[in-house]
Amino acid sequence: MKAEILTIGDELLRGEIVDSNKSFLSERLLDLDIETRFHTSVADDPEDMRDAFRRAAQRSDAVLVSGGLGPTRDDLTTQVLAHSFGRELRLDETALASIRRFFERLGREMSPNNASQAYFPEGAEVLPNPIGTAPGFMLDVGEALFFCLPGVPSELRRMMDEQVLPRLAERRAAGVAVRATLLRTFGIGESNLDHQLRDVALEGDVTIGFRTAFPDNYVRVRVRAASAAEAESKLEQVCGEIHKRLGPIVYGEGPETLEHVVGRLLLDAGRTVAVAESCTGGLLAERITSVPGASQYFAGGVVAYGNAAKTALLNVPAELLAAEGAVSEPVARAMAEGVRERFATDFGLATTGISGPTGATEATPLGTVYIAFARQGGSTHVDRFVFALDRVRHRTIASQIALDWVRRAILGAELAAPTLLRSKG
Repeated sequence: MKAEILTIGDELLRGEIVDSNKSFLSERLLDLDIETRFHTSVADDPEDMRDAFRRAAQRSDAVLVSGGLGPTRDDLTTQVLAHSFGRELRLDETALASIRRFFERLGREMSPNNASQAYFPEGAEVLPNPIGTAPGFMLDVGEALFFCLPGVPSELRRMMDEQVLPRLAERRAAGVAVRATLLRTFGIGESNLDHQLRDVALEGDVTIGFRTAFPDNYVRVRVRAASAAEAESKLEQVCGEIHKRLGPIVYGEGPETLEHVVGRLLLDAGRTVAVAESCTGGLLAERITSVPGASQYFAGGVVAYGNAAKTALLNVPAELLAAEGAVSEPVARAMAEGVRERFATDFGLATTGISGPTGATEATPLGTVYIAFARQGGSTHVDRFVFALDRVRHRTIASQIALDWVRRAILGAELAAPTLLRSKG
């Protein structure tokens, strides 16, 4: 089965918004072993839209259309698609009632033009939208099956999983089962990942792909087999071999982020953590608290950006700051130990560095960062890095390393520095 993703909207071609829907839809189609052969974007122009619809119907088996289902004058997808294949528009009373209930739940009056969203091409199957006003629909035009979805990402993603994928799965050829998963890694480059896994899964019914999503690298494993049980067994076997090869470099699977993994480990181990941040400016605390239930293991944090704050809030000696400078190993160590003691936690994390673009000296180049990890009753680990990165990514990678050290400490693994970055000292 060949698929095409077609996104509609003037704002896409003007570059006003990033078209994330294409990548999401293509990635989800891979779960059914459906290959996306074409990505197309067109403006809100009826002639261009008709041309795109007809081309897609000729060359693709499944066409996923995003956008143009709203109530305004430039939302033309339904009308143009119906006209392109000679279908009349029909009012769906159930859909209209659902739209009315949506506004009633919000305590708002429905505008008359919202009723246009309840009209669909003759022969279409309406796809309910549980969180928006625009229902989608499925339309069979002969050789191709069209799925029209709203352009709002949250609505599109839910409808893709609940409405589109089950219908496509029913139409897939029998006799082939496909299973896939995404392994998340941190601390190794994409090329080194490929090299370490060079002799894993070489048979034709198992494929391994690589993708970078800073600061991580992803390994996608996909297997095909004659039955679901065989596919799941083979997937488990291949993933087990990858875990064996890479060890703690693999930190998670599927949608689970590093902060979720760390939170789960802290909770299961009954450990607590506090953070002292300078160059990361609260990003580390924000990532930790983005996980529901973080209050059970996160005691608190201090953003000690200035030297006076480091002394007053973290008990970093003023003479140490004067002698060593704020961006130094002794100060990072004192910050981590100070915040751990202040909050009485098992672990204390600290970051201090120069994210740029100014502030560098000959002894402390731009991108320098010290990260410290203090443990109750144990030694404090400190490492120095120089990241030749912009300010945003510099802060991101520093917070990632700090979180990863917590994970490694609980797992009993070495507090290793990422091999893809330059470590100094």
